[in-house]
Amino acid sequence: LTDIPQTVTQVTPEAVEQLGSIARASRLVLCQTEELRAFLESTVPDVAGKAVLFPPVVPAVPDVQVREPLDGRPLRLVYSGKFAPRWKTEQMTRLPALLAERGVTAELHMIGDKIHHDPDDPGYQDRMLAALSSSPGVVWHGGRSREEAIEIAAGCDIGIGWRDRSLDASLELSTKVLEYGATGLPAILNRTPMHEALLGPDYPLFAADDAEVVEAIVEVAADPAAYRLAAERCRAAADDFTHARGAERVRALLARIFPTAPHLAGRPRRLRVVVASHDLKFFSRLLDHLQALPEVEVRVDRWAALAQHDPEQSQELVDWADVVICEWCGPNALWYSQHKRPGQRLLVRLHRFELYGPWPGQIDIGAVDQVVCVSPHYARLTKETTGWPDAKIAVAPNWVDDEQLDRPKLPGARFHLGMIGVGESRKRFDLALDVLEEVRRHDERYLLFAKTKMPWDYGWIWRRPGEPEHIDQSLRRIQTAPRLRHAVVFDRFGPDIGTWLRRVGFILSTSDDESFHLAPAEGMASGAIPVIRNWPGADTIYDDRWIHEAVPDMAEAILGLDSPARWQAEGAVARAQVRASFALERVAAIWTGILTEDLPPWTESAPPGAVGRDGATDAIPA
Repeated sequence: LTDIPQTVTQVTPEAVEQLGSIARASRLVLCQTEELRAFLESTVPDVAGKAVLFPPVVPAVPDVQVREPLDGRPLRLVYSGKFAPRWKTEQMTRLPALLAERGVTAELHMIGDKIHHDPDDPGYQDRMLAALSSSPGVVWHGGRSREEAIEIAAGCDIGIGWRDRSLDASLELSTKVLEYGATGLPAILNRTPMHEALLGPDYPLFAADDAEVVEAIVEVAADPAAYRLAAERCRAAADDFTHARGAERVRALLARIFPTAPHLAGRPRRLRVVVASHDLKFFSRLLDHLQALPEVEVRVDRWAALAQHDPEQSQELVDWADVVICEWCGPNALWYSQHKRPGQRLLVRLHRFELYGPWPGQIDIGAVDQVVCVSPHYARLTKETTGWPDAKIAVAPNWVDDEQLDRPKLPGARFHLGMIGVGESRKRFDLALDVLEEVRRHDERYLLFAKTKMPWDYGWIWRRPGEPEHIDQSLRRIQTAPRLRHAVVFDRFGPDIGTWLRRVGFILSTSDDESFHLAPAEGMASGAIPVIRNWPGADTIYDDRWIHEAVPDMAEAILGLDSPARWQAEGAVARAQVRASFALERVAAIWTGILTEDLPPWTESAPPGAVGRDGATDAIPA
């Protein structure tokens, strides 16, 4: 997406609906920059989970040798592009004269013939044309072909990419700096977070106004080492935006959204799969994967509510399907176990919610091929609760879209604790506040961010005895405790988890119990450090290194990562472990296999978190 609203004031409800419609119709939404992706995910919910980075591509240029700036000739500056007020092109024409006052002889080569008409400044076109034609030291080349423009630029010393400060907040990356860099030219640029991320905060040619532009040019003209540093930074930055790198990105994206299942090839027709559920939020990306397989045909039986469906439609799907997957072991699984055809395969995915409901005891387990639990702990509880044969119970972990969540952290992230979902008292938000209080006793830079709905947003939680009192106590404590006041941020619950996690350095799991708890895994995929209370079964999902017995241990683990190097290294271990255990591609492959073959019984499955547990423990810097 380009040329779209990029500020909150520009994004009208109509624009959100239009962009949402585009996102809903798309498998992927390509964004030039991380900043644009974050903005879209935060303002257009349908974009979240679909937005991927696809930076601009710079065509290859001849491998030219750029001459050093000080060899007895004028310093050559170059600008190529349109001439417009916010692009500072009129001010640029004064640079040779300003540099002459500082003892630097310079030429400014300007390429292009499009002069902007500004309704607010009717005289701009005439002034710009006059400046191009008559300013001392300015060489105006007029409109040129791309090849000619590159040849002219390659013979210069410094590219000019300086713009009005109103463009500093642009969410798109100007290709001009990349084109300059591809020819080996350093470029004068505004200092922005995007440019600092691209070239480093110590890049010597950042400038904000005329005086700073002149000063930066004078300094690099007198310092060959600074000039070489700037040129090397721009060249290295451009190398990541070539056609070859763009093709690599496209191939990787296509391989992910168009998977194959070779073991299902050669069948007389595609394997017919029905997915039946009232709520697919935990199965959504697995469903996307199955629907993308050319060897599989998928239909969805969408139940209106937990126990509400169209029996005639469900029966039609029974008659059609080779395989039925019931997401949730609820009334849907009960109905399909009673209507399964001979030779048909029935798979049921069980979560914490259903295990203590009436439905497992009512299901005809003989009609079910396998019940899939998300952790060994809940597989054991399922066995103890139901008495089903071991072979009927298997384990496949929850998935994490690791590619979506792997994003650069924002400044200050290592002092930010994160928690996703504090709605129920069993999530123990009070313990998260205890952890925050303890770490702030040592360092007041620590903050807690909670991305959540509140308990009163869920009627069934709010009506439960003790729930209102629990959150009331926590909120009063935040208002009155000196170390908590102004240290807790509640963020709106929504699908923009990837963007939100960029600010989080530690992800907390303080619950009394969980079947899996996806939040730590999502945090790990982002490079955040999981800090997990030892709830029952946590050690069957996550590495022991992340699990702690009590609040003091959790706080100590956070405070122990007291340097950027240690925090980053530990985050890399966490990211590697989650990829080895819960990566979407890996879990999708498990579900592709189970369409035709049983998983090993739960008694034979290794804990998912055990995968990668030999992660570089000794590699953490001191």
